[in-house]
Amino acid sequence: MCFLATPVLAEPITIAALGDSLTAGYGLPTAEGFVPQMQAWLDEQGADVTLINAGVSGDTTAGGLSRLDWTLTPDVDGVIVALGGNDFLRGLDPAVSRANLDAILEGAAARDVPAMLVGIQAGSNYGPDYRADFNGMYEDLAESRAVPLFPDWFAAIQGGDGIDTDALQPDGNHPNAHGVSMIVDEMGPAILEFAESLAPE
Repeated sequence: MCFLATPVLAEPITIAALGDSLTAGYGLPTAEGFVPQMQAWLDEQGADVTLINAGVSGDTTAGGLSRLDWTLTPDVDGVIVALGGNDFLRGLDPAVSRANLDAILEGAAARDVPAMLVGIQAGSNYGPDYRADFNGMYEDLAESRAVPLFPDWFAAIQGGDGIDTDALQPDGNHPNAHGVSMIVDEMGPAILEFAESLAPE
């Protein structure tokens, strides 16, 4: 599927990317982080979209919820919610993570700011029940809140044996610049479609 022929948006669109270190671009030069690379990708499509980096390294879903008010400024037309990785790393109860994400989506809706949800898939660290509850919350919330979902942040760098280590920084958790590029190519069309849905009719 080719998106290169997508029409330029008639009106400028501003989208806030509310996330953690994956959004913030942890460990990378500024230009090689997720938001700058995604911005460049959108620019290449001819989309008049400004992507705001509202990623904070180490943030949990609770932290994202606490930042919602000052993230959704009057100029923000939409929000990408990409949180949960640190909840998993800390072994937080998926029910708490789900409630926080639900509150973020509810808060965005109350402000008439459409949202897109980006999931992350938990490993087996805390057992099958935890994994099922954590991974299932994104699809459940997307359905209940009627928001678009990109199911797995790391989908582009997943292989048969797990995440491609060549696409990761030495810490084994964060993508390197090449990994970010792969993620942007995979996720870009979904974000572009979301941006197009925000354009005035």
